[in-house]
Amino acid sequence: LLFILSEVLFFFSFFWAFFHSSIAPNIELGAVWPPQGIDPLNPFSVPLLNTAVLLSSGATVTWAHHALISGEKTEAINGLTATVILGVIFTGLQAMEYYEAPFAISDSVYGSTFFVATGFHGLHVIIGTTFLTVCLARLVYHQFTRHH
Repeated sequence: LLFILSEVLFFFSFFWAFFHSSIAPNIELGAVWPPQGIDPLNPFSVPLLNTAVLLSSGATVTWAHHALISGEKTEAINGLTATVILGVIFTGLQAMEYYEAPFAISDSVYGSTFFVATGFHGLHVIIGTTFLTVCLARLVYHQFTRHH
C-alpha cells in the first residue's frame, strides 16, 4: 500500500509542476503558456491514440484475468497476448512521439515536465509489459492454475 501511495505522489508531483507552470506562467516564460517558441503536440493525434491503446489494454488484461479464473486457458492466453501486444504498440507510439516532438527536454519547463512525466509513465508501461510477458510464458507452460 505504501508503494502505491508513493507512486501516486510521484506522478502527482509532475502534474503539480505542469499545472503550476501553466496556470500562472512566470515572467521568465514570457507570462504565456505554452512558452513562446514551443509548438505543443496535437492532443488529438498520437496522445489520443495512446490513450485508446492503454484503455484497450486494461480491457484485455481484465478479459485474461476472468478467463484464467474461469479455467479457460486459451482465452486467458489470447487476452494476455493482446495485452502484451498493446503494451508494445504503446511503447512504439511513445517513442515515435518523442522522436517527432518539436521541442526538447531542455527547451523549457514545458519540455521538461512533458518528457519526465511521460518518460516515467512509459517506463512503468515497459516494466508492466515485461511482467505480463513473463506471466504469459508461465501461462503457456502450465505454471498457472485457477487457484495460483
